[in-house]
Amino acid sequence: MNALAGKVALVCGAATGIGAAVVQRFAAEGAAVVACGVPMPPFEGALACDVTDDAQVRAAVAATLERHGRIDVLVNAAGVIVNDDAAEIDDAVWSRQHEINLAGTMRTMRAVLPGMLERRSGAVVNIASVAAFNAGAGSASYAASKAGVVALTRSAAQAYGARGVRVNALCPGWVDTPMAAREMQDLARELGVDEAQARERTVARIALARMARPEEMAAACLFLASDEASFITGTALVADGGARVAAAARGV
Repeated sequence: MNALAGKVALVCGAATGIGAAVVQRFAAEGAAVVACGVPMPPFEGALACDVTDDAQVRAAVAATLERHGRIDVLVNAAGVIVNDDAAEIDDAVWSRQHEINLAGTMRTMRAVLPGMLERRSGAVVNIASVAAFNAGAGSASYAASKAGVVALTRSAAQAYGARGVRVNALCPGWVDTPMAAREMQDLARELGVDEAQARERTVARIALARMARPEEMAAACLFLASDEASFITGTALVADGGARVAAAARGV
């Protein structure tokens, strides 16, 4: 239970879901964790930080450095999803998802990476999505933003690997979070069924026949952030319970 002993971690998007689970797991593994996000994460010492606002991002990084002197691990978990189709994209919806999911990730990396590079040590874990590779109908803006996160991750990994900084992406499938609950509501309305039926149809296409728990994604983040992954950089780790396996192969 000491995989991150002595490390300092900044977790963005830590109010709920995967980000909140990461805060709890990293703290259990010995890290000094600073949680930030909007709304305010429910952790002692948390910081309000809207990743669409560069001043707030830099303030959160500065506050973390003031408290702990360095940032060893950065986790970018801030995200939002609004369903849309390519032929009907609303500019405001497209911009909002890219501002939070992609530009927000860029802003935090831009603020944290210089310190890591100066120390020649650090690990960044960006939360992308399996939609980056397997975009479904109705996820045009979201999938594009998450594909951008993967591309940004790989570019940074190539740029900074020789300088001691690893950058990886975690690409979850369905995770049982408040965001997923809202998606189930949208799907139920679209299909004309209740939420339980919408959920049943969704998990039927997952090889493990269930959604993930946020804690399972936190465990994957822990691996990528820890020294156990010391030779892993530029990867996009898909954790979707086998949802990308052809449905026909599972008799669905």
